Amino acid sequence: MTPRQLSFDLPVRPALGREDFFVSPANAMAVVLIEGWRDWAGRKLALIGPAGAGKSHLTHVWAAASGARIVSAQDLVGTDIPALAQGPVAVEDVDAIAGNRAAEEALFHLHNLVLAEGHFLLVTAAREPHLWRLGLPDLASRMMGTQAVTLEQPDDRLLAAVVAKLFADRQLTPGPETISYLVARMDRSLEATRDLVARIDREALAQKRPVTRRLAAEVLGQSELPDLLG
Repeated sequence: MTPRQLSFDLPVRPALGREDFFVSPANAMAVVLIEGWRDWAGRKLALIGPAGAGKSHLTHVWAAASGARIVSAQDLVGTDIPALAQGPVAVEDVDAIAGNRAAEEALFHLHNLVLAEGHFLLVTAAREPHLWRLGLPDLASRMMGTQAVTLEQPDDRLLAAVVAKLFADRQLTPGPETISYLVARMDRSLEATRDLVARIDREALAQKRPVTRRLAAEVLGQSELPDLLG
């Protein structure tokens, strides 16, 4: 039996540049709008998608291109809104502040000041604006009047590229047969993909084994495989 090695959850720094974002039909329209941000209707955009769909990555791409600051919607309370509004701003996870009056009022004032100053505003959320259940009517109406684009669940091409990127973020380079094996059998969400790659990484380190189809199968709980698997 292969001895297990202690493993530690060391921080993994994801690559968040535009060259690291893979385009497929699932996200092509969002990429077009992020790259064409100077033409946003009303100088604002809502980027919608489930957890792990790539919202944060695209937000960083936009911030790099526009010089925008990125802030969580929940962190707006206590923030110097007039100072923040002196340039383009990205506000992440706006749907998470539903019912938080102070945060909603802060976002309302930020929205108005950013646009009044002639800058651009990007907001992100898991669902469309009409489902955010914001309690402040003026904010809700402004968010529902914001142009929105949705990141769809990944297709096979995008999922394979994301799997490869997540492994590369961990300095791992499994072969294409391993990636194809995973894409055909794993949960389709990008959030679950991150979790699976982390589990495989931990097992590879603990068992001192390379990342192969056999190891991937074991992590997926599909251990009865032909001997030809590496």
